[in-house]
Amino acid sequence: MMRALILGGTADANVLAEDIARAGIDAVYSYGGRTRAPAVQKLPTRVGGFGGVSGLADYLREERITHVIDATHPFAAEMSRNAIAACAETGTPLLALERAPWIKASGDVWIDVPDVASAVTALPDQRAHVFLAIGRQHLAPFGARPQHAYTLRFVDPPEDALPLPDADVIVSRGPFTLAGELETMRTRGIQWIVARNSGGTGARAKIDAARALGLPVIIIARPHLPARPRVESVAEVMAWLGHRTCLGA
Repeated sequence: MMRALILGGTADANVLAEDIARAGIDAVYSYGGRTRAPAVQKLPTRVGGFGGVSGLADYLREERITHVIDATHPFAAEMSRNAIAACAETGTPLLALERAPWIKASGDVWIDVPDVASAVTALPDQRAHVFLAIGRQHLAPFGARPQHAYTLRFVDPPEDALPLPDADVIVSRGPFTLAGELETMRTRGIQWIVARNSGGTGARAKIDAARALGLPVIIIARPHLPARPRVESVAEVMAWLGHRTCLGA
């Protein structure tokens, strides 16, 4: 009997969960626990880590999971690596639902870097207004460039002091529109953007806004992961599960 585990936390994972719920598939949606008020799901949910590879493998056995869908953020590399290892250990089929990365287009002013440390180095020496679109977990390295004025955007208000002396926080949940991003860039005087190459449409508006305004964007490449089966659409995941999509996606 099928019982699926969705490793979620993304907009794509939420759409998949809705489709799986409508199809009547027995499934569990797992949140990593980084967001204090995650989106409500129609599936049973669990929040928090599994305890590494061994903990996840134990969970798969105990819950009789037959299929795992890794629909985590493209930069949630540790969870994805753990899923690959745990599924290999237990013989559980694994499929990644992974949005395609953004591709540089005409008019984009991109500085491609391999990691956060390189993004810090790529910032200019002179003071600038910088939009950091990288999540809360990766702010500390930018403390090495305290001369800049940073604009941050979080789903939840920060609970602790930020590691940046000059930072302004926007609390908002995407997806974001081009018009809204243009307004944000203009009213806050943004001169540089630092973003991870998350891909997809929900977070792309800031990239399009940067192109329209001629702003440089420091693009952090995705982390390298071991080879694994992957698809880019919910419909493909549903077909892998032996079902047709209920959402017309």
